[in-house]
Amino acid sequence: MAEGDVAPNGNSGGAVNSSATRDRTVGKGHAAISSTRRCDQRWSDQCFFPEGIFSLVKGIADTGFIVAFARANDQHHRWAVDIARRITEPLLTCEAVLAESAFHLESSSYVFSLVLDEMLQISFDCGRNVEQLAELAERYRDRKPDLADLCLIRMSELHPRHSVITVDSDFRVYRRNKRDAIPVICPPK
Repeated sequence: MAEGDVAPNGNSGGAVNSSATRDRTVGKGHAAISSTRRCDQRWSDQCFFPEGIFSLVKGIADTGFIVAFARANDQHHRWAVDIARRITEPLLTCEAVLAESAFHLESSSYVFSLVLDEMLQISFDCGRNVEQLAELAERYRDRKPDLADLCLIRMSELHPRHSVITVDSDFRVYRRNKRDAIPVICPPK
């Protein structure tokens, strides 16, 4: 295993800028962690998706979670891997989060592998939510939110039983439906 890769047993380590770390894929372009629907037989005794917090809480993945999960040297890596071990269904996300994640990780193929392996599911259409996104951008203009944050706020409105999984403290300030706190899952301080 190359430095920085996430292994099936969750162990990792190493340099962030190696080519193996940037690609972070296993086998035929699949993410290092398999989904519940596609849990590989050779990992059957160590499947990363036992019943856990997501049996009761559903999630919306932000960029920080994806980057922390992928980078072994990220300060929130262990937290992100622990969350990944507990998911029982794909985390919802949007194309803006995928684009940010691919940029930070310098690997579109890794990000796509998370979608193909059903760890993540694209569940948002910007085109159908332009008016609401523009309203959110105006409401939070003093915080200068990026498109991904605006999409996640809107997704939280559309999926009220889902918590946003993030390292971004702004989600403690953002409100869905103008007044409701957004449920978040954040790393411990």
